[in-house]
Amino acid sequence: MSEVLIVDDDPSVREVLGLYLTQGGFDVREAEAGHGAVEAVNSRAPDLVLLDIMLPGMDGYDVYRALRERSDVPIIFLTARDEDVDRILGLELGADDYITKPFNPREVVARVKAVLRRVSPEARSRAPLHFERLTLNPETRECLVAGRAAELTAREFDILWLLASRPRVVFDRPKIMEQVWGQAEDYADYRTIDTHVKRVRKKLREGGTACTVETVWGVGYRFTPAGPA
Repeated sequence: MSEVLIVDDDPSVREVLGLYLTQGGFDVREAEAGHGAVEAVNSRAPDLVLLDIMLPGMDGYDVYRALRERSDVPIIFLTARDEDVDRILGLELGADDYITKPFNPREVVARVKAVLRRVSPEARSRAPLHFERLTLNPETRECLVAGRAAELTAREFDILWLLASRPRVVFDRPKIMEQVWGQAEDYADYRTIDTHVKRVRKKLREGGTACTVETVWGVGYRFTPAGPA
């Protein structure tokens, strides 16, 4: 049974999330402050961390950096701040997801499950994809462009992997949101997808490959390879 560590200074949030996660089949641990979260992960790593950003003292961003020094445990940020700059900072740090309060606890459970599916050994064991001057390795989550590592965030890699796994197939935004974020369409913010795709395109172009992610106006995106490896 997978274990989730809930880090939030609000006991009511911990209680509600704990209840729904337990009903969803998860074991749950709790921490109310940043230092306690770091100690909890160091003593026994959970399968995933739900991490509030607005913690007293050591905030969520500092906790994230401290955890990343010792662990690659999946982390989902929770925050009452719905500013684009906060969302972008969290995603640029490499968080696996970002959920704003107030939230539907059922949606949180769904997104926890989606992240755990994405990082499962079964998902990571897929064979690398090879294109002209582009290689994607899902086991190491490495993107090589012209033989050099392209610094993709976790979310950017997931989007590129999804699209590249079915070249020239169009994925609409709801499908991308479902497959990558595990997020119900009713809660989707498609601007987040657009922002990530723009960054992926830039990194592929700057790396020197003609492979790209094309916009299909009014529908979504597709990966277009430059040619066989």
